[in-house]
Amino acid sequence: MTAVESRPAGVALTPSPVGHRPFGARIKAFVALTKPRIIELLLITTVPVMFLAAQGVPDLWLVVTTTIGGYLSAGGANALNMYIDRDIDALMDRTSQRPLVTGMVSPRECLAFGIALAVISTVFFGLLVNWLSAALSLGALLFYVVVYTMLLKRRTSQNIVWGGIAGCMPVLIGWSAVTNSMSWAAVILFAVIFFWTPPHYWPLSMKVKDDYARVGVPMLPVVASNRVVARQIVVYSWVMVGVSLLLTPLGYTGWFYTAVALLTGGFWLWEAHGLQNRAKAGVTGAKLKEMRLFHWSITYVSLLFVAVAVDPFLR
Repeated sequence: MTAVESRPAGVALTPSPVGHRPFGARIKAFVALTKPRIIELLLITTVPVMFLAAQGVPDLWLVVTTTIGGYLSAGGANALNMYIDRDIDALMDRTSQRPLVTGMVSPRECLAFGIALAVISTVFFGLLVNWLSAALSLGALLFYVVVYTMLLKRRTSQNIVWGGIAGCMPVLIGWSAVTNSMSWAAVILFAVIFFWTPPHYWPLSMKVKDDYARVGVPMLPVVASNRVVARQIVVYSWVMVGVSLLLTPLGYTGWFYTAVALLTGGFWLWEAHGLQNRAKAGVTGAKLKEMRLFHWSITYVSLLFVAVAVDPFLR
């Protein structure tokens, strides 16, 4: 039985002294502060947009530098998020193994690490990509840390709706990296991610709502019934799919992207309505199957943005 399984709910683990940790484990802990799996999703939306902006293969060195800069910036934001949320992370089962909770990294180290990544990523973007991308990157970082983590997360059930704006910014960064400008295509894809974020995250929140309730974070599933949450998921899902189809009539994409958007969006709506029907029927626990939509949401955004990158070659 692990430490997480054996401790009573809501009781924090006792951190071990930082100095007693092996060097290799410490390196892994600092990497964990950046939340690599979340950054994978951000990069999935950045690189394909660069192909669309270039209407073909963008400069590969530009892709590399934009990817590195994006990782550093998002990693800094995630580290600062962990620093701010270290009090509630210690009380939530799903975050109980984060480096600050286990004592692998000290709060002071985490804060310095996050600030350093923020500064380095901004300068990196400015010198090796362009200063518009640098400004967008820094704006996303500040929005996530200040607006979402510090102001919205613990105060409103709409936290993930507006806080999700930070996760939309990589789309704009990818476009600006290639063109040093903005476009309606980038704005539309920004809107796709904006409307994707709540129905992506709310199913997970439904699964772990007891964690959020324990620490007083008013995620929508904590303060509303499953029926209400599922209805909101369906509404956002329809808007998301509708917005995703705007690229073609405006001339930015062709038949391939349209076909992928229709097929993947149709399956998303099938899953969203299935969740709503189960919620209406009063199904709870494992039979609610809310995580099916969460897992599909990751596949959906991956396939949709792959189509964004491939479409220019088929037109």
